[in-house]
Amino acid sequence: MARGRATRARVLGALLMAAPAISGLVLSAMVLSATVLSAMVLGGCSISIADLPLGTSADAPPRLKDAGGYPPVNELPPEREETAMSPAERAKIQSELIAAREHQASATAAKDTTAK
Repeated sequence: MARGRATRARVLGALLMAAPAISGLVLSAMVLSATVLSAMVLGGCSISIADLPLGTSADAPPRLKDAGGYPPVNELPPEREETAMSPAERAKIQSELIAAREHQASATAAKDTTAK
C-alpha cells in the first residue's frame, strides 16, 4: 500500500514539474479539445427534453410515444357526412359581409369628409 502511494506521488510530482514546460496556448488547446470531446460524448447519450418526466402535472394527458406529426401521403381524410354549408347559408353570410363592407365604407367616407 505504501508503495502504491509512493508511485502515485512520483507520477503527480512529474506532472507538476512538467506543467511549467507546457505553454499557455497548448494548455488552452488541450482544455478546449477535452471540453468539446466531453460535450460530444455526453450529447450522444442525451434524450429529448420533452421525454423527461419532470414538470408534468398530474392532470396532464399522457403523451403518445409515437406522435407522428403528419399522416401518410397516401392516406386521404374521411369523407364528410354532411355538407359544410348549404347554399342558402352561404348566400346569407355573403349578403351580411357585403352589408358590413358597405357600412364600413360609408362610415369611413363620412369620417374623411368631416376631417377635411
